[in-house]
Amino acid sequence: MELKTAQFGVINIGEDELINFPMGIPGFENNKKFVLIGNDPAALFFWLQSAEDPNLCFVVTDPFSIYPNYYVDVDDDDVNFLEITDSGNVMTLAVVVIPEKIEETRVNLKAPILINVEKKIGKQIIQKDESLPIRYYLYQN
Repeated sequence: MELKTAQFGVINIGEDELINFPMGIPGFENNKKFVLIGNDPAALFFWLQSAEDPNLCFVVTDPFSIYPNYYVDVDDDDVNFLEITDSGNVMTLAVVVIPEKIEETRVNLKAPILINVEKKIGKQIIQKDESLPIRYYLYQN
């Protein structure tokens, strides 16, 4: 299928690449279908593009690669919602904000996005751990 995007133009994706976010993403609840673009193990950043809004695209990263001892506490309701039966089938992403001043690039570690890669179901989950920062700056002095 052809997917129109503001950042990448028209790209071709398979239906099997679509990830369903039944509740949307907080603040973007009307967008239920997304696709990962540039998801390469060697890349620090890649994109979570809405399949419904060409202008909605999040820069994301693997939080485990940037934050020492990062962990995600998932309650039973979310495990059931995401239909997780094997933790090896879960991808964890953190949303990245890249402002004009590149040295202010930050990552939201408080609300990771979890994706059951087998079932293609995703959800952003707010962590209860108060020590996890909403704004974790990548370029710290």
